[in-house]
Amino acid sequence: MPERPLLEICDLVVRYGPHTVLNGASLKASRAERIALLGPSGSGKTTLLRSINGFVPAACGSVRVDGVEVTSLRGQHLRALRSRVGVVSQRHDLIEMLLAYQNVMAGALGRWSNWRALRFLLYPRASELEEARSALRRVDLEHKLRARTARLSGGEHQRIAIARALVQNPLLLLADEPIASLDPELSEQTLALLCGLAHESGVTLICTLHQPLLAERFFDRILELRNGRIEAERNGNGSRAGRESGLALARGQA
Repeated sequence: MPERPLLEICDLVVRYGPHTVLNGASLKASRAERIALLGPSGSGKTTLLRSINGFVPAACGSVRVDGVEVTSLRGQHLRALRSRVGVVSQRHDLIEMLLAYQNVMAGALGRWSNWRALRFLLYPRASELEEARSALRRVDLEHKLRARTARLSGGEHQRIAIARALVQNPLLLLADEPIASLDPELSEQTLALLCGLAHESGVTLICTLHQPLLAERFFDRILELRNGRIEAERNGNGSRAGRESGLALARGQA
């Protein structure tokens, strides 16, 4: 019996007022698969990602994550789903006045009470600091544990956002143009790190990009979104060996 896809989107339609952004979009993603989503600006890539964790309502169609229908979830059930879906965006949404470890542990808010979150900001426990340290170690920023986020570079911001997503222990990781504001060298390093960590953790990764060559290099499968639906698909070169060497490249070992 074939394994159930971790993510299954079927005939998804999303409208903003009179404008149809997604018009029958469908895709399936297996566990631990890395998928690049290409398409011109305005093609609906971000909308598709936001529909996966229920931030965009569907006019019709289906979105299932690990067998759960997302479009019908509300309240605590929707929050529970979002706690298992990590997000890394081009804006990275960090709070610059906080220290690096505080931004990283924002990934734990979905499993913490409001009281625990407040206590953490004032009096972090040793176990919580160690969890943040471990996540930062995986992105080679352990030495920035107590650094003020505002003083870090754009590439370091993106690595902190990746560490924050890892703290969620996600089933699924959504990366929305994570290299849009980075130079070519940092772009390659960031994608190598992101894909390598997803492989290492067994996490399904879906990443929107504008760079076909990087998509072919780092991802298992490449989908092209046009006219509100997936209109083309091809395999990438994201072999296991390539992902492992990608981690070495990102960490300065290649």
